[in-house]
Amino acid sequence: MVTVAVAGATGYAGGEALRLLLAHPEVTVGAVTAGASAGDRLGEHQPHLTPLADRVIEPTTADALSGHDAVFLALPHGASAALAAELPSDVRILDCGADFRLADAAAWQEFYGSEHAGTWAYGLPELRLAGGGVQRDELTGQTRVAVPGCYPTACSLALAPAAQAGLIGLDDIVIVAASGTSGAGKAMKPHLLGSEVMGSMSPYGVGGVHRHTPEIEQNLARAAGAPATVSFTPTLAPMPRGILATCTAPAAPGLSAASLRESYEKAYGAEAFVQLLPEGQWPATASVLGSNNVQLQVSLDERVGRVIVVAAIDNLTKGTAGGAVQCLNLLLGLDETAGLPTVGVSP
Repeated sequence: MVTVAVAGATGYAGGEALRLLLAHPEVTVGAVTAGASAGDRLGEHQPHLTPLADRVIEPTTADALSGHDAVFLALPHGASAALAAELPSDVRILDCGADFRLADAAAWQEFYGSEHAGTWAYGLPELRLAGGGVQRDELTGQTRVAVPGCYPTACSLALAPAAQAGLIGLDDIVIVAASGTSGAGKAMKPHLLGSEVMGSMSPYGVGGVHRHTPEIEQNLARAAGAPATVSFTPTLAPMPRGILATCTAPAAPGLSAASLRESYEKAYGAEAFVQLLPEGQWPATASVLGSNNVQLQVSLDERVGRVIVVAAIDNLTKGTAGGAVQCLNLLLGLDETAGLPTVGVSP
């Protein structure tokens, strides 16, 4: 059995990681740590995790996290780098924060406003790469993995096959995506109160300032082998979890709807967690709730010459903790699907 510690265990990402790890046939949950809630029972903060309810939350320190085969860091952006530096090099670390996702230090400084900590192996196994590669192959033998952001997971998987195959232009990519409120974390914020969110949708991070923009551009550039420019507008939806991303880009001259669909069938036909839906059926967040699935549908708007891809994920599962567990399986040489649900919850 593999022992896994989870730092940030009282947050949404940490709680989801623990939910999945409890169901993993090869994993034993080790230390659970947090900041201000250290000393509390985990059940006070994550009452749904009944097998761990009586665990005492430890402070998030290198000492508490040492001695495990793997460590999940579900910490605020900027908090992972210093802690990771204190852990032994042979400990597998899966960082659910943004600290090590970007390769461009200037992009990090522009969007996050602090010193760039470095770049780790990027944990999106299904990401198609220029030249016909897949990101999964670059995770073999790694001990440090940067788990993707939730929006980049949905948006990158939506457009990467088309970018890899040269089916879209890269200078006019437009993405509008809706996320549930859990994507903003568990901290109390007035605009996330139930009375503010129920029955209402609202945009945020408008004007190219959302921090996931450079990550999406980085992924699509890697898929295409050329720079990509993305206009990304996120919106807040009145639901706890889920992302629905509508991604569009200029269609390559002469592209047909049939060849577009064929490229996606070829790219994802063997992927356990990415489903291209039958023609005429569109993704819905309710269909992926609690699962590690990505549901996609592709369309060609021939009138204006644009490719449209819609993706749905659960932002806490495939978009965060599920992606981390999937990468852990790869690092350990286990079945990539171990411990990961492919069946959603309905209604």
